[in-house]
Amino acid sequence: MNLKVRLALMNFLEFAVWGAYLTCMGNYLGSAGLGSQISWFYAIQGIVSIFMPTIMGIVADKYIQPQRLLGLCHLVAGCAMLCLWYMGLSAGFGNELPNKGAFIAIYTASVAFYMPTLALANTTAFTILKNNGLDTVKDFPPIRVLGTVGFIATMWFVNCAVLEDGSFSFTLAENAHKFQYTYMQFFVSGILSLVLCCYCFTLPQCKLEKKPAQTMAESFGLNAFKLFKRKKMALFFIFSALLGMSLQVTNGYAGPFITSFKGSADPLVASSFAANNATLLTSISQISEALCILMIPFFLRRYGIKVVMLMSMFAWVFRFGFFGLGNPAMPGVLLFILSCIVYGVAFDFFNVSGGIFVDQECEPSVKASAQGLFMLMTNGLGATIGTLAAGEIVNHFCSWENGYLVGNWQTCWFIFASFALVVGVAFAFIFKPEAKK
Repeated sequence: MNLKVRLALMNFLEFAVWGAYLTCMGNYLGSAGLGSQISWFYAIQGIVSIFMPTIMGIVADKYIQPQRLLGLCHLVAGCAMLCLWYMGLSAGFGNELPNKGAFIAIYTASVAFYMPTLALANTTAFTILKNNGLDTVKDFPPIRVLGTVGFIATMWFVNCAVLEDGSFSFTLAENAHKFQYTYMQFFVSGILSLVLCCYCFTLPQCKLEKKPAQTMAESFGLNAFKLFKRKKMALFFIFSALLGMSLQVTNGYAGPFITSFKGSADPLVASSFAANNATLLTSISQISEALCILMIPFFLRRYGIKVVMLMSMFAWVFRFGFFGLGNPAMPGVLLFILSCIVYGVAFDFFNVSGGIFVDQECEPSVKASAQGLFMLMTNGLGATIGTLAAGEIVNHFCSWENGYLVGNWQTCWFIFASFALVVGVAFAFIFKPEAKK
């Protein structure tokens, strides 16, 4: 098999594992008696992202080839996911989990070993491409796009797959046994993790190289914190954390929000396609994400780094605002679709352009550490604080009734939109990168 095809398949499986549960987990947690802890399940991803990728990166640099460590991490993460599935299966369909503490602990273990694989998959792909004389700048983007395709594929699968009375089928119609509402989403994720574990051990070797001795601070990327001495970089990282507070909000709550309309007194709304296929609808966000990656070079050349970042920040305002104004019936569902379309700009334009900005502004000796710091501020610190804060807001205005998270959702979305607007306006006035000659 062609080497690039093999790496594309690796990326497809890598993100398919995540797509099986990331955007629909909230619906199951509500029925399992963990609805008020949804924010914690997403915050855990940010918490483990603070230290686990760094630890596994050190192991991959010194002790275990990255493709093998990638497989081992998926072995642990996949087995933990299957344990979650078994706990849900044992409790029974629609019943609360008897041991919620154990469920959270096992989920934490799974995520702790999955999150480092995002970096390990990149390391594996880059190393194999370089070892075979291929151009990473030219050849990696198409490989990475297959990861987004894998994420979308499993979103569609769990949205339509049904296991009822021992029979398996697919449907777009209303059905409470769809995988997107049940513990079966963890089964899909776990099986795919084990498949990827086996597949990783068939990939070409990424032999370890001896590297110059590093201090403990350099090993953990702590030397990048000296960038805070520069006002421009300090402001950039602070705003990265503030923007990162928006990253996981819709992953955690878009599904329960859209599904809540199934409990509407209006039969047209309750039986609407969108209300019964929330995961399929939100997959438009990932399609937009894949397309927006291709637009970034044009916008960077035309408008510069600050404008591109501002476009991302104001896109979050529209992302939340459209959710607050829309509903699953026509024409309100068009606002939901627009919210999903602008997500590509909101997510990619800051994450990708921010990475480029860090690369341009930092010395070669700290570039890798600075990228780690950027991820720490956005996906670690920012996403964790933002998700927990969003959870408090949602729990204040909404509550679980008859399996649906209902309440004053509009106020929640407008609060999130207002926060994004304040961050965007502040960024526009405070952050002033030097113009490039």
